[in-house]
Amino acid sequence: MTAGTSLTHGTTTAEHELAALQREHGGPLFALLLRLCDGDRQRAEDLVQETLVRAWQHPEALHADDFGSVRPWLLTVARRLAIDARRARRARPPETGDEVPENARVTADHAERAAAMLDVREAVKTLTPAHRDVLVLVYFRGASVAEAAEALGIPPGTVKSRAYYALRALRRVLPGYAADLR
Repeated sequence: MTAGTSLTHGTTTAEHELAALQREHGGPLFALLLRLCDGDRQRAEDLVQETLVRAWQHPEALHADDFGSVRPWLLTVARRLAIDARRARRARPPETGDEVPENARVTADHAERAAAMLDVREAVKTLTPAHRDVLVLVYFRGASVAEAAEALGIPPGTVKSRAYYALRALRRVLPGYAADLR
């Protein structure tokens, strides 16, 4: 019977030989690959399977009379596959999952920001002109209290109180934005 001929239940001689290799050498192969893969069980299992596929692709190596056992050949193939896998992982950037990296910049959606700007503009229009002038100078143009007081010709205390009452009025008009207005 040749390596590809069919036996009972639709299995071939090659499949039986592969199953026998798995039973006899699977444990030592897995132990070696687990060490070489730094304890990554899934990667070690994948490499055991790849080693057995290589054995199946090269039956001449398994039946060579030079070996007393096939295990040294299998262990050598497994070790080389592990080295190749490690080199491949180092050659490409590390994979990331669904988590957001800690140092990633999170930016808000532009549509949300534009909508928020429109809401704030409409809310500022509801303020009295005196409150609106102080708010525009201090919060939107970045002027200090002293600079705003000088530009408007009012005392710094008045600038502070108008800014306080302007923000309070905006909190009432923009309840969803109250946390941003503190």
